[in-house]
Amino acid sequence: MFKYYNANPLKNKVFDCTTRAISLAENTSWDYTYNKLSNLAREQGQMMDSVEFIEDYLDRRYPRQCHYSKTIEEFVDEHPHGVYLCTMTGHITCVIDGCIYDTFNCGDRIMRCAWKVE
Repeated sequence: MFKYYNANPLKNKVFDCTTRAISLAENTSWDYTYNKLSNLAREQGQMMDSVEFIEDYLDRRYPRQCHYSKTIEEFVDEHPHGVYLCTMTGHITCVIDGCIYDTFNCGDRIMRCAWKVE
């Protein structure tokens, strides 16, 4: 299942999937999450939307599962309960209790990894 979700405070459709997904999964505001990720990335000399930064951030907080041959939709069908942050090439999305929350339906994309947010 897919549900449209845009936490951007100005409802802009911009490349903010990292902030959107993490803020939803961690139950924090878009502004708070943006500031937190921006500050951490600056401290590390990284961009807050780089794969290395995002994966390092998630690995420090949550257990990782990799599923390089599944689509997001297949993962959702197999994990109907819980909160997950799922990465794919060039994107990250939040899955909550079997529903993809995003600005578009990325269910047909091949995923990289998922982190179970606890």
